[in-house]
Amino acid sequence: MNHSVTIENLHADLERRMDALRENDDVVARSREVVENALESDRAIYGVNTGFGALASKRIDDHQLGQLQRNLLLSHACGTGSPVPVEITRLMMRLKVHALGLGNSGVSLPIFRQLLKLCELDILPWIPSRGSVGASGDLAPLAHMSLPLIGLGQCWNEERSGPEPARETLARHGIEPVEPGAKDGIGLINGTQLMSAYGAFILNRALHLTTAADILGTMSLEALQGSARPFDERVHKVRPHPGQLAVAANVRELLADSEILESHRHCGKVQDPYCLRCIPQVHGASRDALGHAVEVVEREINSVTDNPLVFEDGDIISAGNFHGQPLALSLDYAAMALSELASISERRTYLLLEGHDGLPKLLMSDTGINSGFMIPQYTAAALVSENKVLCHPASVDSIPTSLGQEDHVSMGSISALKLLSVLGNVERVLAVEALTAAQALDFRAPLKPGTGVLAAHEHIRKHVSHAEEDYEVGHDIDTCTRLLRSGDLVGSVQSVVSGLR
Repeated sequence: MNHSVTIENLHADLERRMDALRENDDVVARSREVVENALESDRAIYGVNTGFGALASKRIDDHQLGQLQRNLLLSHACGTGSPVPVEITRLMMRLKVHALGLGNSGVSLPIFRQLLKLCELDILPWIPSRGSVGASGDLAPLAHMSLPLIGLGQCWNEERSGPEPARETLARHGIEPVEPGAKDGIGLINGTQLMSAYGAFILNRALHLTTAADILGTMSLEALQGSARPFDERVHKVRPHPGQLAVAANVRELLADSEILESHRHCGKVQDPYCLRCIPQVHGASRDALGHAVEVVEREINSVTDNPLVFEDGDIISAGNFHGQPLALSLDYAAMALSELASISERRTYLLLEGHDGLPKLLMSDTGINSGFMIPQYTAAALVSENKVLCHPASVDSIPTSLGQEDHVSMGSISALKLLSVLGNVERVLAVEALTAAQALDFRAPLKPGTGVLAAHEHIRKHVSHAEEDYEVGHDIDTCTRLLRSGDLVGSVQSVVSGLR
């Protein structure tokens, strides 16, 4: 059975994996058998017949092992704050199924099958987003995720508008709660599925956003009558960072057959500002950083990250695969990489407004009475500034927990949460560039831009009109954000530029 899940095919891969586990959960049964055999040996096994964290030396009587796991879920479900978004909650659950299904966790079949059933019916727990320190896994969020299995906690209601008691949700679907057995609670809540789900969800969107950034940067380049020479393949072959090579190739593809480019080929301009000339170097560095983050997250979502781990030879080993440090560092890095796409985009927007090379100042013919596109740049600047604050790395912090037993933690959950905010800000900054670059290109008519740029311009114009006077610009920023987030803009360009990377 192929266990690999990739970020690019995330949901399809997880669907196939869950289908396979519904048909055959023997690997889960075998790992459970190891736990049951070990319990007969009367040896101390962390988290199975002992207390947790600072209470690891406390031995628990056999008749209390189920109660121990139930109490674990109850005591650890102490998260707070706004709920994890529905899409990420769904992903958390599926990633937990995938991890338990790898056969090194030893959970009972009733608990495993109950989790599969909730995923199948799209019953989604209401999970407060704050409370994890990113070591011993995402304890509090995963405890909230797991409580509905035993009929406790809360779930999203049918309208996805708020929480309702999990018992009501289960009853509506004719599902009886199950009782946890030995090892079940700790198998469910030890793990990095909150961090991993946020990372996978965000990076899946970011893969498309990097291409969108190249398209928008090239639109601005055309509108500003920038030079194509900095994108010459020879330039990038002598500094062959993969991302840089890919971005430069994209720009060349997008500029193909440009009438605007031909019209100023011999204008005598020596150099463009960095925000145009260095698009491959800046966008490319972000691509490479995000590529590294994708590799780390893909390894993580295909890993077993709970504790203790169960092996076929009968060994049950208490270790530290739940520690979120690989994710914490990578998600902090991803936040910086994404924020740079917005930072350079805002500079291009600013340049578009300055009135260079025949463009009207503020991209409107009759200014004074009209402010034109002055204030969208303020919005972009505010979001770029906010990202600078959000990009302070969470991974450099650690606060000891569990009375010092857990004396170094990753804070990777904070890396994950703020990365989602950074992503949203970047999408909106790029939306401002889409709006202003399209407006600027209108003033270059009847000359046509390159084939790829023309496709992007026409797609934006299907949804947003050219502006002759002031209006409620915020609606158009929201529209352009949706075009970027959905992948529609990139798709429209790829339909005519097949070689776009």
